[in-house]
Amino acid sequence: MNTSPTRAPRALVTGLGGFTGQHLAEHLSGLGYEVWGTFAPHTATPETSAQVALPVDLLDAESLKSFIDDARPDVVVHLAAAAHVANGKPANTYLVNIVGTRNLLASLAGLDARPRSVLLASSANVYGNVPFEVLDEQVAPQPANDYAVSKLAMEQMARMWMDRLPICIARPFNYTGVGQREDYLLPKIVGHYARREAQISLGNLHVSRDFSDVRNVVAVYAQLLEASPAGETFNICSGVSHSLSDVLAMLSRIAGYEIDVSVDPKLLRANEVHRLVGSNLKLRRTIGRVPSTPLEETLEWMYGSVVGERAQHVT
Repeated sequence: MNTSPTRAPRALVTGLGGFTGQHLAEHLSGLGYEVWGTFAPHTATPETSAQVALPVDLLDAESLKSFIDDARPDVVVHLAAAAHVANGKPANTYLVNIVGTRNLLASLAGLDARPRSVLLASSANVYGNVPFEVLDEQVAPQPANDYAVSKLAMEQMARMWMDRLPICIARPFNYTGVGQREDYLLPKIVGHYARREAQISLGNLHVSRDFSDVRNVVAVYAQLLEASPAGETFNICSGVSHSLSDVLAMLSRIAGYEIDVSVDPKLLRANEVHRLVGSNLKLRRTIGRVPSTPLEETLEWMYGSVVGERAQHVT
């Protein structure tokens, strides 16, 4: 470990202001890490348990290098990314996700004492709409949008640095939890129930997907940092699928009422895979037991948080 006797192990988390970054900083701090993190310039300073949080543009190679030189991290989790292609410019998605990651890896490789573990967060989106119900890491990626293409390109670019840095790649499937915005599906549904809304518009209720709890995901990231399986790629998933009908039934039990659901044709996709679930066998072989919170418990946590926030605003 590249730590001195005078300080705790230091973790660098990029994308500290995001949903995952805030949960990861809290988890790593609880494990005894001193957390340094970056967040996007021109955004509000996030409320975080990190010891150091600074605005750093991944595309500003000199500023990024200066921050990395000061941080001297023992472990790194790279979460920062341009994710919302539909709401942004594809060129920015490619720049941030590929060139920004390259700038980070170049800065890390230039350190006198390089980190002992570097985890890059990719995405299960790289698999695209492949006609397989269970996806393991041997399935050939078929990315179907700019975000997924940029993430797969990032993975390939990172291989140029694997002789100099202990890089592993994570491909998380869907995950959720407190703090995720309502432009994501499950927080949208939870929000409707927490506000006691009478109706909601959704797409195909019978499509099944693999959903994890963000607390499980960040715990797995921390375990991968310790295992440091350099050069490997891992699915991060529960291995269990739930349909939207299942989610609605769970939230009806939690909230104590049934919402009126209308199917919006604009939200239906042609040739959509009916059931999509990830295999975490390779992950289990590497870190042992994969933490898994039942989805209903995650939804109850989220529902309680939204209801609590609403109550605070009322008082």
